[in-house]
Amino acid sequence: MTAVSGRIGEVAHWPVAANGEPATLIAALARNAAEFGDRVAFRERRYGIWQEQDWRAVFDEIAAMAAGLEEAGLVAGAAMTVIGDNRPRLYYAMLAANMLRAFPSPVFPDVPLEELIVATRHGAPPVGIAEDQEQVDKLLQLRDATGRVATILYDDERGLDGYDQPGLMSLDELVKKGRERLAREPGLVRRFVDEPQADDISVLLHSSGTTGLPKGIPLRHRNVTGGLLNAGASGYFHKHEELYAYLPTAWVGDFVFTLGAGMMMAATINIPERQETVMRDLREVSPTFYLAAPRAWDQMLTRVQVGMKNSTPFKRWLFETVMERAVAYERKRLSGGSLTPSEKLLDAVGNLLVYAPLRDHLGLGRAERAFTGGEALGEDTFLFFRALGIKLKQFYGQTETCALTAAQTEGQVKLHTVGRPMQGSEIRIDDSGEILVRSSSVVDGYYDDPESSAKALADGWLHTGDAGRIDEDGQLVVLGRVSEVVRTASGERYIPNFIENRLKFSPYIRNVAVIGAGRDELTAIVCIDFDAVGHWAEERGISYTSYAELSQKPEVQALIGQVVRHVNGTQPDGLRVRRFSNLHKDFDADDGEITRTRKLRRNTIETTYASLIEALYSGATETVFDATIAYENGERGVIRRTLKISEVLA
Repeated sequence: MTAVSGRIGEVAHWPVAANGEPATLIAALARNAAEFGDRVAFRERRYGIWQEQDWRAVFDEIAAMAAGLEEAGLVAGAAMTVIGDNRPRLYYAMLAANMLRAFPSPVFPDVPLEELIVATRHGAPPVGIAEDQEQVDKLLQLRDATGRVATILYDDERGLDGYDQPGLMSLDELVKKGRERLAREPGLVRRFVDEPQADDISVLLHSSGTTGLPKGIPLRHRNVTGGLLNAGASGYFHKHEELYAYLPTAWVGDFVFTLGAGMMMAATINIPERQETVMRDLREVSPTFYLAAPRAWDQMLTRVQVGMKNSTPFKRWLFETVMERAVAYERKRLSGGSLTPSEKLLDAVGNLLVYAPLRDHLGLGRAERAFTGGEALGEDTFLFFRALGIKLKQFYGQTETCALTAAQTEGQVKLHTVGRPMQGSEIRIDDSGEILVRSSSVVDGYYDDPESSAKALADGWLHTGDAGRIDEDGQLVVLGRVSEVVRTASGERYIPNFIENRLKFSPYIRNVAVIGAGRDELTAIVCIDFDAVGHWAEERGISYTSYAELSQKPEVQALIGQVVRHVNGTQPDGLRVRRFSNLHKDFDADDGEITRTRKLRRNTIETTYASLIEALYSGATETVFDATIAYENGERGVIRRTLKISEVLA
């Protein structure tokens, strides 16, 4: 036990593990308040001004919040629903729950009531934390439908003055009551720090639910702290990082890479004003560690390209000339080659004129560690950012492993791998080609689901459900989901997601579903990227009024045909997409077509678009599709769309 004197109450201690490191996230919080008390812990942009709180102030507020939550009925072993965008008070509430040996269960802020009911069925949550009026309304609807949650606490009070529901209270009022209780009970803070155990659940997250009800995934303190210490020892995190909290709070990437890393690495957690200002605020933060999904990197590249096309002719020429050379240099470096003296000189000039200014403009001038994961990233996007001097790397992990399993290291970066196992992690491939993982970051099982737990965890190994292989350098190659291995009518094996990811490498395709199980050939339902294709159309004088109209333009059909033809060139003959149709809209989580983390729900898609799929195999050049739409009043209607079907010429 190590001593700390804080602003609240008496001297407290924090539990440490055998390696001397904090045993829980609360122990790490106490350590930070004691050893780095004056350092900035959280920085939030509010009303255009960056507001800062140091570790002592954060510790003080979280302890007061825990005192208030205990009086509000939150007990050890209970869940606490959290819904809203990234806000300091929501993070504080998560840690305050941990002080009581309870656990937060964050929910995606855009979920409808039906999904909210499913997401809150575990842990009997007596308390819900809401960001604002919109989320309070959802929790009130949840209470009417299920009886949970009894107490609803909110951060932003705007619009809530006229509410008179029982159990409704602002977090300001909760903290005030908590401070009063702390003044009456001087030993309370010590209990809040000492009682949480490494085996306690630190957060309850949920699987994506692509094949059924989402499973509850409890990450225990030892999973999170152990995984982060492994990652830190492997060089993926450094002490006192500048982190950027913009990822959905219900995603493992936010809890582990933001809140968990913030505690264990005594980092500064920077929070944008709102989701609409994420990219603007990123430029002011300039984090040292930055994580983004492949689609976000693709969108960032598209914005750069669009911006340069709207620039002056000289700037456009300079950018295109320098970046073409920079990408060639990066290819050479990744293949093991060295730049010649003249190439090094040109690269240095390129950095001065283009790379460095562009990195600063994007807000990544200090990003010493930049990562992407979740699915494959396009080669062009990957090479562009690395050529720009942003040492982007790929990592691999799942919620069940705290997203900390394998990652690339500088000097060992390959385009088709996700790197070697992190320190403390083991990976092997079983006879069926499935990736198995063993690590301190692997969960013990699913919440209240012994059957699924027994299937996923056997002989100390997590069966990830992913297919993969280990290459000659010991790096992991992820091929896709084992469950998604299907066969065509001729018996050819393939993983649809593998082909879909390569199609999505194009900035013009946002989503796609490849069809072909049991069929003679492959076809695809394509959702164009409205912004990228819209800009492409405007440059060519192609007029349109809506997504639906743009998607059916002959020129757009030809554009997507070129993308499909390019990907076909990398595929064996029997696994080439022969026909496709551009959908009149994007796949939507509210329609059940994708999960909140943008994974396809294939069964839903194949059912919803059954008539379109049959038309793809009938030889027709177009089909009439009746699209169901939901109005704001809850009623449903039908809009008839004519969808074109295109052949992909060899």
